[in-house]
Amino acid sequence: MVDLHRADLGLPADARFSAVVVFVKDERLNTLKYALHHRLPYISTSSGSFEIAPEVSWHLRYPGRSPMLLASHWLAGAATLPALHFAAALSKVERIGIFALLDQHDMGGPAAAADYERLTTAAAAQILERGQWRWVRGEDAASVGTSVDGTPVPGAAYSPMDVVSLAAATDAHSIRLDMALGESASRRRGEAFSTEIVLELEGEDADGRPLRQRHELVHPQGQAPLTALGIALGVERLLGLDGAAAPAPGLYTPDLLIDPAYFLRRMREAGTQVRSLAVEDAAAA
Repeated sequence: MVDLHRADLGLPADARFSAVVVFVKDERLNTLKYALHHRLPYISTSSGSFEIAPEVSWHLRYPGRSPMLLASHWLAGAATLPALHFAAALSKVERIGIFALLDQHDMGGPAAAADYERLTTAAAAQILERGQWRWVRGEDAASVGTSVDGTPVPGAAYSPMDVVSLAAATDAHSIRLDMALGESASRRRGEAFSTEIVLELEGEDADGRPLRQRHELVHPQGQAPLTALGIALGVERLLGLDGAAAPAPGLYTPDLLIDPAYFLRRMREAGTQVRSLAVEDAAAA
């Protein structure tokens, strides 16, 4: 049993591990300190973009000890990595919009509920709008997304790490992740809940013509399988279990370690349904 209140996590002194993976919010960062002390790879999954300064500071203090993967993205990268895969088809990316629909019946346990409450109330949401970083709340944060069956669903801007990762990777001028807690399309059909991720990309093709894309990703078993996959792929990469050399100590996000095409392929293998709508001329849309 791990005790987050203790520097040794309540573990035996002779305990040996390959990595430290944190599925809940560790307010004291004892898990990170343990990983640095033992020079173990570390993955965090529950921090908003406004909360990473303490983790970054520990890395700056001990830069040569551990590879640290900040994977506090939507479902541990299940939106960011596919977005980067599809963005590769554009010669220029101008806008990325992510709409994440979490079914009300798929919230998870108390730790997940606490994360949701903290990330939606503790601070405004971070977005990139026409090249300017903004923190929005209230009416500025409110939005309406479109579920995969065409149903409008109220949502709001949300700021896990996706927006900042995509900004650095694509140089798009506008990036926003909106999250809705509501009824998924599958449950409206009388089936079990699912989880939905909608990606909208705007930019230019190789000939400089404006393009707009919409990609819909649905897992029929909800958010848990995708989160587990993202964390598993992070551990695989940190430990060099994919056949390539393990990364050196440093500070990473999933997009810096995992190939987007590989991530999307593994998502499909894990049961994710992917539908890409025909690319349309944005000027005519």
